Amino acid sequence: MSGFGRQDRPGFRREPFVLGFAETPAGPVPRVGTDLSRRDHLGTFLARVSGVREDYKIVPGLYCVGQPGPDAPVLVTCNYKLTFDLVRRELAGLDLWLLIIDTHGINVWCAAGKGTFSTAEVAHRVRHSGLERVVSHRKLILPQYSATGVSAHKLRKQCGFGAEFGPIRAIDVPRYLAQGADETMRRATFGLWERAVLVPIEVTLLWKGLAWAALTMFALSGIGPQWFSLPAAWTRGGLALGGTLAGILGGAVAVPLLLPWLPGRAFSLKGAVAGAVLGLATVLALPGASGWGEGLGLLLWVMALASYLGMNFTGSTPFTSPSGVEKEMRRALPVQAGAVLAAVALWVGSAFMV
Repeated sequence: MSGFGRQDRPGFRREPFVLGFAETPAGPVPRVGTDLSRRDHLGTFLARVSGVREDYKIVPGLYCVGQPGPDAPVLVTCNYKLTFDLVRRELAGLDLWLLIIDTHGINVWCAAGKGTFSTAEVAHRVRHSGLERVVSHRKLILPQYSATGVSAHKLRKQCGFGAEFGPIRAIDVPRYLAQGADETMRRATFGLWERAVLVPIEVTLLWKGLAWAALTMFALSGIGPQWFSLPAAWTRGGLALGGTLAGILGGAVAVPLLLPWLPGRAFSLKGAVAGAVLGLATVLALPGASGWGEGLGLLLWVMALASYLGMNFTGSTPFTSPSGVEKEMRRALPVQAGAVLAAVALWVGSAFMV
């Protein structure tokens, strides 16, 4: 449980975004504000760069915006606070109910794919909140990205509420409520800025693995005719670390930023291409790389790492499907593993080539 209190207990701690309470037949419902504070913006920043997103969540349950009555619409979203903030920010001047379901602090699209934004969870939250006593209608408005996890006809059977799927973007919610959906609200975009904001978290998540990789590189780099050489470990380990940074740059930065222009449809291929370019540049630019074995080993390592990280990015884009991701992984992972083994063999073996 995060530090956001417990809504199901009397006297739960008031959070900064709670302005007061609306009295309903089901009990008091927290009324949330639509203006984001500096604390909210700081939380968004840290959630994007720290990698600790599972604790950035709010208590699930029923909330409201403005002064909603029994006829007001009910908007459903996840309890990931970054999503919650993005949604409530767009609701200024509106009167509606917000049903927050428990997705364990995961965003709508990922939660729907993982099964936490599900028919059963929405139905449970409807019953638990007493929503049928709060509103006179029986309709929920769900995010478009939750469609893979929620069955509208099963939802009605389980809780008596029907569902319609609203717009993809929170910014379109007011227009959707006023005039209904149009084609632009259903179209997923993935422009440069939408891709760029994902880079910090992708890079941040790599540091722990990078620390272990660096230790392994220094150990492998010291192996040679004298069994183990500390100066060689330091010199060649530094070269390998430079190649690792190039692989991260290729897979976690170049792939998302240059996604439309990198050749191929598979993300693993896009990463391999970016890695090949940066790997060649690394081999040519880093002082100390000598011999074809060492150079080829470094190139293969950069390409394999960039390919893997590029493929890992498939979980951040709306242009992939779970089945497509699994298919690509089955094909790419053996190739990437083989490239890593070949890189290690060439890197270690080059020390014995005199």
